[in-house]
Amino acid sequence: MHKPNIRRILYKYLEPGGWPGLGLSPVNIFISTLIVASVMVAILETEPTLRDNYLPFFIHIETLFFVVFAIEYGLRVYAVGEQPMYRGVIGRLRYMVSFVALIDLVVLASFLLTLGVFSTYWMRLVKVLRLLRIARLGRFSKAMSAFSHALKERSYELVFSCVIAVSLLLGSSAILYFVEGDNQEAFASVPRALWWSVATLTTVGYGDVTPITSVGKIFAGVTALAGVGLIAMPTGILAAAFSDAFQEQRKRDAAQLKMTKQNIAKKKS
Repeated sequence: MHKPNIRRILYKYLEPGGWPGLGLSPVNIFISTLIVASVMVAILETEPTLRDNYLPFFIHIETLFFVVFAIEYGLRVYAVGEQPMYRGVIGRLRYMVSFVALIDLVVLASFLLTLGVFSTYWMRLVKVLRLLRIARLGRFSKAMSAFSHALKERSYELVFSCVIAVSLLLGSSAILYFVEGDNQEAFASVPRALWWSVATLTTVGYGDVTPITSVGKIFAGVTALAGVGLIAMPTGILAAAFSDAFQEQRKRDAAQLKMTKQNIAKKKS
């Protein structure tokens, strides 16, 4: 009778790809819940009134989160050895410098650096890094993986739309600098005019800087209309990527469910 392989069991429950059923394992559901809770606590801690009145509570609850996530991180580093590319010391180090593992390390380090401290600018910056915990939820989502794959397939279209966006930003800034530069300090240089271009082309329109000449106003209207198309282009690309990703994920889930039912039927027979 074979002894249970602890590493294989941990991999099954901790690695989303190792779980044989649909959805997440119970352990990953628990971890996901803790991640959401820890992000909410980190947000509430930024409120001075709550932090001053309940500082011991925040310290204790953050300590609890740190201990749980540190144990989870250690177990993941151990369990990931089930994958051939991460076996051995070199393989573990390769995993520890991967994107998802680095996010875990940054979050854990931010806790140790800022425990009970919130007064300085840099401490506030490091504490904000705790909100990176929410990014960890991406590893638990199969749809997110499918979406990332779809984005890679549309990288050319996205790069092309970015090139057009940068060209429009620089072009509109240069023209407004030429037309309005002698009349307003806000357009006295291309970098200064760039702020107006960003606000206009993204259709935000703060209104803090506006052209005052007739030519400048006409060109501002043309730029605003161009901004509508500029926003629509990457939006359409991303929408198509989402649609493809979800369709592929549904096909995989259906195939996995069919295979699971077939295996159950074979065992019964």
